[in-house]
Amino acid sequence: MMEEVDRILIHSLRQTGTEVREDVDSVKQFSSELIVEAVVRCLRVIDPLLGNGLSPTLPPGMSARFRLGMSLAQACQDLGYKGEIGYQTFLYSSEPEIRSLLMFLVEKLPRASAEASDQPAGKSALLQKAVSAQIKAQLALPWIPPRLAFLGQTQSAGLFHSFHSQPLSLPHIPIALGKKPVKEVTDYYRDFLLPVTAQPSQHASVPASLLEHHTLEISATQEWENEWNSQGLLTRLSPEGYRSRKRARLQKRIEEQLRAATQFNTTSQHASRLGPDLMELMHSFGGSTIGGNILAKGTRFTHTEKFTFTQEPEASSQQMVTANVLPSSWQSEEDVQAQQQEELHSLQQQLQQLSVRMEEMGGEIKQLSVSITQVSDELKQRERSNAEKEDSVRVKKQTIDLLPDAESNLAKLQTLVESSSKRVVSLASQWEKHRAPLIEERRRLKELCSSRELESSRKLSEIKGLHNKIRQSAEEAKKKEGLYKQLITEFENLPKDVSRSAYTMRILEIVGNIKKQKEEITKILSDTKELQKEINSLTGKLDRTFAVTDELVFKDAKKDESVRKSYKYLAALHENCTQLIQTIEDTGTILREIRDLEEQIETENGKKTVSNLEKILEDYKAIRQENSTLAATIREA
Repeated sequence: MMEEVDRILIHSLRQTGTEVREDVDSVKQFSSELIVEAVVRCLRVIDPLLGNGLSPTLPPGMSARFRLGMSLAQACQDLGYKGEIGYQTFLYSSEPEIRSLLMFLVEKLPRASAEASDQPAGKSALLQKAVSAQIKAQLALPWIPPRLAFLGQTQSAGLFHSFHSQPLSLPHIPIALGKKPVKEVTDYYRDFLLPVTAQPSQHASVPASLLEHHTLEISATQEWENEWNSQGLLTRLSPEGYRSRKRARLQKRIEEQLRAATQFNTTSQHASRLGPDLMELMHSFGGSTIGGNILAKGTRFTHTEKFTFTQEPEASSQQMVTANVLPSSWQSEEDVQAQQQEELHSLQQQLQQLSVRMEEMGGEIKQLSVSITQVSDELKQRERSNAEKEDSVRVKKQTIDLLPDAESNLAKLQTLVESSSKRVVSLASQWEKHRAPLIEERRRLKELCSSRELESSRKLSEIKGLHNKIRQSAEEAKKKEGLYKQLITEFENLPKDVSRSAYTMRILEIVGNIKKQKEEITKILSDTKELQKEINSLTGKLDRTFAVTDELVFKDAKKDESVRKSYKYLAALHENCTQLIQTIEDTGTILREIRDLEEQIETENGKKTVSNLEKILEDYKAIRQENSTLAATIREA
């Protein structure tokens, strides 16, 4: 199985750019130079910052080799390698340590590195990969034009424009169910509405206006979704019904505000002076005519106001007509200007007089409205007091009329009271008869209403949960779609000449071998358990048999001398058998220890301890020679 693992490791190392010879098919054949190169290539692929500062080749000097080994060990520890590692791992390597280290590095390789598997392995492939990674990193950065030192200009010849947006009018025809769009609106959109690029006053404002319009639409849509999810669902209405109810409420509020604003205008003349637009607006909202029900008969004040506001405009209009009738040839330019100044002065005086008069009339109107309200309140109070007095007078009159024939009237009243009480009792009994089923029906309807409310609230919570699930599912679908596209691109970039069936067959063979080994181990364990059970049963049987035999022989040994000798022989036989069993157990233990020692010897032989010691001695001699050379150089200097 280790051979398959080594083949997979060698294939992965070749994909990272390590130059492994074709005759090398096991980690055991790796030299120190190849180990260093493989580790450095893997580090450069995993983390370029760690690997770019390391050399893939061993330097000639021993001190430089030790420093490189320490740097490689520190880099592997920074990546998270938990095993024992040092410079000796690379310079005096052992097969298990190198295999575990390479497996760790291959597992740390990013999956995106498979994109380079369709390229030939080697230094050229690494160079091309580094160039492509640098280009991708530069393309991912936003381009910012370099600013010049003077006048704040840029390299581009374009001009700067401030973000100035203007409102746009876009064709929007909401088509309701069963209705056709209005023909005039469609004709306007088709024949008279300007294009979007021609609506702003400046062409540079077109992008800003489009962005502003798009942002407004997005914000309106989000506000509507939030309002519908928070308030609209609670009303149990459709979206169209919710919109229509909201529109009706808004129309009612506007109507109330307009009515409240027109409460101070108490006459029809004031309402006419507010302009026909306000009157039409009030009629469109269903409001009554302003001031139509207040002071409808007219008073001396209203007649005077009407006469004032109707006569003076006629006079001023007559003056303007006479002024305009005069031919311009009879008057000089100075006379015309003087006349205009006089007319302007007279009109300003009239305007001041009218404003003063309007203020006075406004004060009188307020006083009259206050007095009217006071008088109306007093009138209502007096009417209530009069109605109470009339009721008391009517009762007293009826009582006085009954006084002449008091006894007969008392008897009649007594019979009337009794009949009334009987009638009340009968009505009460009838009401109880009707009341009991009504109460039951009320209780039933109340329980039904509460159950329906609970059901509706449960369904509402389920609807909200479904909305959240739909939103989450949509987000997950978007993420999975992006992941699917990414995987498709990675799949397209993968090499098509690699036969995955061979790797699959190898993996299946490895899995089959592991299953067979597990079955054999299970079988051995079951046999061992059965043998242990049999040994335990035989041991117990032997102990019980010896105890019974010892007891029987011991009873007869007191009477017969030959039986006494047999008892001694039995005890000696039992002791010898015990010693023999103990010797067999000790022999098994010694055999297991011998097997463990043989495995340890094989492991130590795999570590190449002797060859490593020879290398260490050679390196020690090389270091002493380097030190002596350096010392001689220092003395000469």
